[in-house]
Amino acid sequence: MTVREPPTTLGRMKKTPLAETHEKMGARMVDFAGWYMPVQYIGLREEHANVRTNVGLFDVSHMGEVRVKGPKALETLEWLTTNDVAKLNDGEAQYSLLPNEQGGLVDDIIVYCLKKNEDYLVCVNASNKDKDFAWMVKHNKGADITDESDLWGQIAIQGPKALELCDRVFGFKVSEMKSFTVKSGEFQNYKIMVATTGYTGEKGCEVFVAAAGTVALWNALLEKGKDLGVMAIGLGARDTLRTEMKYSLYGHEIDDTTNPYEAGLGWVIKPAKKDFIGKALIVGKKEAGLKQNLVGFKTLEKGIPRQGYSLFSFDNKEIGKVTSGTHSPTLDEPIGIAYIDAAYAKEGTEFLLDIRGRKVKAVVCKTPFIAK
Repeated sequence: MTVREPPTTLGRMKKTPLAETHEKMGARMVDFAGWYMPVQYIGLREEHANVRTNVGLFDVSHMGEVRVKGPKALETLEWLTTNDVAKLNDGEAQYSLLPNEQGGLVDDIIVYCLKKNEDYLVCVNASNKDKDFAWMVKHNKGADITDESDLWGQIAIQGPKALELCDRVFGFKVSEMKSFTVKSGEFQNYKIMVATTGYTGEKGCEVFVAAAGTVALWNALLEKGKDLGVMAIGLGARDTLRTEMKYSLYGHEIDDTTNPYEAGLGWVIKPAKKDFIGKALIVGKKEAGLKQNLVGFKTLEKGIPRQGYSLFSFDNKEIGKVTSGTHSPTLDEPIGIAYIDAAYAKEGTEFLLDIRGRKVKAVVCKTPFIAK
């Protein structure tokens, strides 16, 4: 995750409904994908640990929301995405991908079915919102496609005690909802949609709330979760949490040139069920034999992997690149995610990681890095 200090760009950055709240809480604010966002409050390690042991709140209002409605909604989404949208019933969600015509990826997304065949909400990455919306409109099959991003705030509630907190705050038992489902409701007369999805590997949900109600919901969660150890969490810990789970981040593990099979995302590609943009190129690359794979690894010597570092075989052949790397707060050791030549992708295979000219031993390991 790339961040930079905001002074020279502050006036041009977009702000979520919680921006002033973050400032009052003493958060360190940065420019993230053009948004004024909290990178940490009291410290990355403490925030990370709290999500793994208690419950954390994330402001993810910078994410984009695109509504796809009408008689042609399903047909449009089937063409735009790799997963089988037709299987979704009311209140169900699925992780999916927006492929491009070159066999790469426009974005990774979550599709929420609000009414089967007629009404869907697509959550897209903040950095890709305008690009995604334009792409969806360009390849529309006749649906009513609307950018609703300014209408919604979004708060992620994650951790072992997250569902207990949700049950206290919302007027229904979130703890009884199945994973990857969504339920509509109200909070203090503001419309909400509670989705049992997340980006940490922990229990919890992501709540879409009418933008004007975002601060009220945030404050209620903090107040009602005091005895559960609730804590506001910044983007820094969000990144280390997802890295421990080997969850892809656009611009790191996936981009407009990525073949999704090489990224380990074959489970959300359904070529036997339907046609979709770029299908022949995506599937053809798999059938021809994948040349590289996305793997998790640990260093066996001192040194933290970072995006862009090169991987080498022991006979000094370059065999891959790091996409994400960090010091895992949970494991207290360096971990990384990388694309590596298929011949070296097997678990237990050792290789060399180049850290600014110094080569250290590393090994392909099982992922996710932590058991969940």
